[in-house]
Amino acid sequence: MPLIPEEPQIHESVPGPRSTPAAGRSASTPRPVPGPRPTPRPAPPRGGYAPNAGPGRPGPARGPATTASATVTAAPPPAPRSPGETGAAVATAQIQLIPASAGGAIDAADEAVDLLLDTGRAPGEILVLTTGDHHPWAAHELSFGDASYWSQHDAGDDVFYAGITAERAAGRPVVVVAVNGGTDGTTALGLPTALARAGTLLIVCGDHGLIDGPLAEKA
Repeated sequence: MPLIPEEPQIHESVPGPRSTPAAGRSASTPRPVPGPRPTPRPAPPRGGYAPNAGPGRPGPARGPATTASATVTAAPPPAPRSPGETGAAVATAQIQLIPASAGGAIDAADEAVDLLLDTGRAPGEILVLTTGDHHPWAAHELSFGDASYWSQHDAGDDVFYAGITAERAAGRPVVVVAVNGGTDGTTALGLPTALARAGTLLIVCGDHGLIDGPLAEKA
């Protein structure tokens, strides 16, 4: 019997438009549809910085992170003091040193403050002192006048920034010093004073060559 030619097989295809790639251009690979992004966690409040600093008073831009995380540890809350116990307070305050250049001392101090807040310190327990130029926050707030600036110090509910020679700056449980310049004499005299202001913890960010001498007898 005669052979019947085999009919070509017809394969079903998914209906729908097809795009033909232009000559000389390969077809692009379809990109996956991104899924929903997780809701970002709100950053913890930072004492003395602007997002909540009030209208018209933006805080300073944050500097790069430093190695302070390897140095700063939580200290116990201060013990109650009675009048005349200044010497005893100096002897019991813990000293921590964070190596930093004069140009990076403020950034290191800012990082130390962040870590202190993250470990449970209240903003009002922290005083930041500088040996050279004012911290950007202090410089900004001083532009509104001394009365406005010191009223925030007296309120005592936020991190406060001042020069190391500022006699009006009262002691707090934690004092952070940024050795960001100034004369060697200012640093030599200011560090023991900063230690006297610290209730439980003194953190000094700077060159160890400038720090070790003034604090050698106190450490």
